Amino acid sequence: MAMLKKVWGSVYNWSSSRSNSTYPMSSSSSSVLSSMGAFDPIPTDILIQILRFLEPKDTIKLSLTCKCWKLLVSDNRLWIFFLQNQKEPWESIFFAETTLRSGYPFHQTGELSFMRIYSQREQVPGSVIIDGGSGYCKFGWSKYGAPSGRSATFLEFGNIETPMYSRLRNFFATIYSRMHVKTSAQPVVVSLPLCHYDDTESAKASRRQLKEAIYSVLFDMNVPAVCAINQATLALYAARRTSGIVVNIGFQVTSVVPIFRGKVMRKAGVEVIGLGAMKLTGFLRDLMQQHNINLESLYTVRTLKEELCYVAADYEAELSKDTQASMEVAALCFRVAMGLGQAVALCMEHCQAQELAGDDAWFKTVVLSGGSACLPGLPERLHKELNELLCPSISNGVRIIPPYDADTAWFGAKLIANLSNFPRSWCVTKKQFRRKSKLNLW
Repeated sequence: MAMLKKVWGSVYNWSSSRSNSTYPMSSSSSSVLSSMGAFDPIPTDILIQILRFLEPKDTIKLSLTCKCWKLLVSDNRLWIFFLQNQKEPWESIFFAETTLRSGYPFHQTGELSFMRIYSQREQVPGSVIIDGGSGYCKFGWSKYGAPSGRSATFLEFGNIETPMYSRLRNFFATIYSRMHVKTSAQPVVVSLPLCHYDDTESAKASRRQLKEAIYSVLFDMNVPAVCAINQATLALYAARRTSGIVVNIGFQVTSVVPIFRGKVMRKAGVEVIGLGAMKLTGFLRDLMQQHNINLESLYTVRTLKEELCYVAADYEAELSKDTQASMEVAALCFRVAMGLGQAVALCMEHCQAQELAGDDAWFKTVVLSGGSACLPGLPERLHKELNELLCPSISNGVRIIPPYDADTAWFGAKLIANLSNFPRSWCVTKKQFRRKSKLNLW
């Protein structure tokens, strides 16, 4: 620390003496001042290690003293260190700034200055994130570590017979009211629900209608900029991937969504299983009643599911165990993976048949998403079933990535909202939306 104070004090005094000088500098004086004076003998690596003890703002001040200090302070190694000490994981920051920064479609960016990235990320004011699932909505600030609030989506939307615009306006107005924030204050990142899965013209029209209604409502509420991305893609980003298969166990259904370089491959086929978190909870309640455990509240049953249940690696072997010696609720084994393995295997076979860009491995990364996907044992069980169902040429190299969190899609939105150049590249403004005939929104 004494060495650090000496560095800072010496540079500060040196800088002050230069600024107070009224005499013109000779060429020889200029060459001396272009160095770091007494610190020239110190190796660059050591100086960078010393600078790590400074606050980033103080480090930036050093860059104003002379060209040599500016070059030293702008060293990417120093700013990577500062970024590694942020609340967000460094791996996620690096993925976002190197891959997502350009927006969709992705393209290679030039050499990055992490000093500039750090400075820009500090200046990004933050955005509102609204992740509205079919059962529950998660909302909050992008600068927060997790969603600040939750609500039951189906309650906020109102009666299904109400026009879509009115339901959406009521929904978003409720969220903004609960967050105590003006709609005109910040951009918003909205997750689009996984619906209308087919590649048919009618399904495309339904997706376009929903997305256009969301933009219309938010811009009529004076939101300055909107970024709308489907939940499966956001879950993939949270896993630091742009290609793969997302298995989302939603409130009502489970969807298996192939995504290649950020685009949902509907031609490869989106598989849908009519079994979601709500049915799993109801199934658990039925099993409990068979064991003379009667609970009226589905919320209580859901809590027990999240805290005590697991997916058996070998279902038949699990059934043969003597479960009476332990807590009966904890011993009830889920049949969650039954049918899931077949759906994922079928999706992988369809993806391989597409032969996209000569890449035959993009679909071998499977990302799990949704609260029920957090159940212990699900990744292992799914991997086991895929090895049994698929031929070795497809099953070799398959990787199952557990959910980032129960709120995986929200964290994917957070990556985008905290980008150093956000909202540029990702958002649509009201003016752009009104001219959508010239803008490829869909």
